Amino acid sequence: MYGRSDEAWDQLTDAGLKFLVERAQLRKVTTYTEMNYVLVRRTGLPGFDFERVDERAAMGHLLGLIVERDYPDSRLLISALVHYLGANDAGPGFYALAQHLDLLPKGSSPMAKLEFWIGQVTALHTLHARS
Repeated sequence: MYGRSDEAWDQLTDAGLKFLVERAQLRKVTTYTEMNYVLVRRTGLPGFDFERVDERAAMGHLLGLIVERDYPDSRLLISALVHYLGANDAGPGFYALAQHLDLLPKGSSPMAKLEFWIGQVTALHTLHARS
């Protein structure tokens, strides 16, 4: 899928989840750009080219895989910690996934979406906070 093998997706999912948990432990968020850089450095795999639509979609696919792996344990959307450089919340894929999982009503207002995102980030920081 997206020109990457199942093995590559597994490596990226493992490294991505570990990185996002680290960010949560530090009570921080990250950007797509930073996450891409960390994935390249930690896996040695080619990065995502955000100039290309299919590569942006591939990063969204990866975030979905990460959530799929983490959600059964955390009951949270760890992809909430990833946002666009210069933006103050998650991307549209995050909200679509939240709606798909019935965590956010379809047709939610921008304010309801923002409050949902803030709640997810806060809960992730609390869950993973270092003692």
